[in-house]
Parts: sequence; C-alpha cells; structure tokens
Amino acid sequence: QVQLVESGGGLVQAGGSLRLSCVVSGSIFSLDTISWYRQAPGKQRELVATIARTNNALYADSVKGRFTISRDNAKNTVYLEMNSLKSEDTAVYYCYRFNGGKWGQGTQVTVSS
Repeated sequence: QVQLVESGGGLVQAGGSLRLSCVVSGSIFSLDTISWYRQAPGKQRELVATIARTNNALYADSVKGRFTISRDNAKNTVYLEMNSLKSEDTAVYYCYRFNGGKWGQGTQVTVSS
C-alpha cells in the first residue's frame, strides 16, 4: 500500500525559510512523479510544484524563484525548500503521487507577518 508522509511544517516569520519533506513508501519511488499542493483556509487546493522521475521540475508562478522542489531516490523522499516566505504562503501543504492519485495527510505552514 502506497503511503506519503509529510513533515517539516511549522511557524516562521515572514522572510524566513522552511524545508518540507515527503517520504513515500510502497511504490517504485524512482518512477514516481510527485507534487506539492497547498490549501489555505477558505481557498481551493492549488498546485505548488511538481518533480518528475527525470528531475524536471515545474512551479506555480507565485513561488518561482523562492521555492525549490527536489528528490532523493535513495531516501524515497521529495523536499520542498521554501525561502523568502510570505504571509500568503500560509496553508496546509500536501504531497501527491501522480500514479494512482495518492495524498499525504498534510503539514501546516504558518507565516507570521
């Protein structure tokens, strides 16, 4: 059974940084395309970044130049490095495995202004 477990969220001041991790189990991770999504209160879930098995990455315009998605196939882990955080980045962040449509439980990121 495929599972995704996020960690690394927390409270940070505006301008600060956080690194989120998503550990994937039960799949051939090196073949997976993994995305990070986020959902702020009262808003729809939105795509933040995606990394393919080729390491090609795509980003939402709102996070380009501030966030970096990466993967470590030896650790079955995808990371989201978030810099220059803004209050509008406050949300629950979820990782998502494209093959089979599996979600993690989410991790809260709160940016205080």
